[in-house]
Amino acid sequence: MSGRGVWLRTRARLRRFPAALAACGDQAAAYGRCVAAAAAGPAELRRDACLEEFQALRECFARAVRTCPG
Repeated sequence: MSGRGVWLRTRARLRRFPAALAACGDQAAAYGRCVAAAAAGPAELRRDACLEEFQALRECFARAVRTCPG
């Protein structure tokens, strides 16, 4: 049994990633700023500290992947 089909699908998805990231630059930047701010200082980064920003980024990626050809 070969895993070739799995790798072909994975590569196809990864080829769409740069376009999706470019389409979601604002959301990615907002999420990055939130994580950087939450991780700064002596406090530990807590789960769900940037949940709102992450969900916005995830929704943007989902929209971008649906509209990207490929």
